[in-house]
Amino acid sequence: MNVPNMITLCRFILIPLYLLLFFSDIPNRMYWSFGVLLLAGLTDVVDGYLARRSRQVTQLGSMLDPLVDKLMVLAVFLSLLLTQRVGFVATAAVFIRDLGMIVTTAFFHFQRKATISANLMGKMTTVLYYIALFLLIFDQPGAEMFLWGVIVFSFLTSFVYLFQFKLLNQKWM
Repeated sequence: MNVPNMITLCRFILIPLYLLLFFSDIPNRMYWSFGVLLLAGLTDVVDGYLARRSRQVTQLGSMLDPLVDKLMVLAVFLSLLLTQRVGFVATAAVFIRDLGMIVTTAFFHFQRKATISANLMGKMTTVLYYIALFLLIFDQPGAEMFLWGVIVFSFLTSFVYLFQFKLLNQKWM
């Protein structure tokens, strides 16, 4: 196992740590939980950079990296839903999109189809989600409206990925 993949695997540990901090009674728990979320984002950038720089991009890493990202986002949205910082419909939209991406990626991976690496739109979606999560965690005005813009953009990004996948593999499933 290479270093970028080990970093990706370590990011899985950050998911329960985020939840533990978010639902704890410790002082400044929102800052601590958001710090863990930022650490997950930074290690995502680092493992991707290391994989590309050292030419250690693997099929396993290409599947696990977006999986851990989406699981973290789902955990955060679940915590925000349970504390009424975000509505059910917005959370459901995020869950449907991200679970759809997880299932689709896994299906294509196990069918030995070529998968699509993150493109600029995918990376922008991630950054925009982090901004939305910051706004939601800290109860900022306009947070949910901003989130809806990000949700629409994320679905558009998903359609672009599906189109690219179709072109790469030359047929639907």
